[in-house]
Amino acid sequence: MTTAARRHSDRMISPVFLGIAAVMAVTGWAVWTDFAASPGLAVFLFVVSAWIVSLCLHEYAHARTALHGGDISVGAKGYLTLNPLKYTHALLSVVLPVIFVILGGIGLPGGAVFIEMHRVRGRWKHSLISAAGPLTNVLFAAVCTAPFWLGALDGVPLPFRLALAFLAMLQVTAAILNFLPVPGLDGYGVIEPWLPYKVRRQVEPVAPFGLLAVFVILWIPEVNHVFFDAVYGVMEALGVHQAEIYCGRDLFMFWDGQNDLCVSP
Repeated sequence: MTTAARRHSDRMISPVFLGIAAVMAVTGWAVWTDFAASPGLAVFLFVVSAWIVSLCLHEYAHARTALHGGDISVGAKGYLTLNPLKYTHALLSVVLPVIFVILGGIGLPGGAVFIEMHRVRGRWKHSLISAAGPLTNVLFAAVCTAPFWLGALDGVPLPFRLALAFLAMLQVTAAILNFLPVPGLDGYGVIEPWLPYKVRRQVEPVAPFGLLAVFVILWIPEVNHVFFDAVYGVMEALGVHQAEIYCGRDLFMFWDGQNDLCVSP
């Protein structure tokens, strides 16, 4: 295979990603048209597939920004194909975030792509590579909430509206958590290039435990309250009411049997 052909194959969109996107499109259509016998199951499949798509786009943003920053190795690693199976830690990047969404409805950030930062020159490029992922979540949330903040909800079926509200909340939680300046999260990656070398060396051993520490702290009721107050405050600013998020979550968790209250006339 020639270098040009190899480079082209390294950047072709993966059939795995296209399959996940197809599930998102079909189930989104089923929610919109009320085609499915169980709206809750359709909402569940739509939100999960859309969440995985957003995870792929998050990691693609990291990789694509790294490519333009000087790390040409991301292509050979398959990071530019949007294939979640190519990630360094598929368990952390896809499986655990999906499980957390199913269990309680929180957007779990995960580390997935290995960027060879020594290839990247310039502190601003390093910071931008880290920021690119959560900025994708911000953009995804803006798209999901566009009908709300544009006042364009007329004609949008209620189940689809509620599904968008819950999906947008997941994106907002992921963005907020990712932007925390905690070692191991993207927020720390943004500020790390600007820290003294001695500080970076001292922090490096604890970075793998940063995400775990965040979720342990989130179990503290007072911290959990403040965190979700911030999340719901952002959602309100985007035109999405807390009741719509709750109903979207109830639809998503269809096995609890509480979704009829949200979609009944």
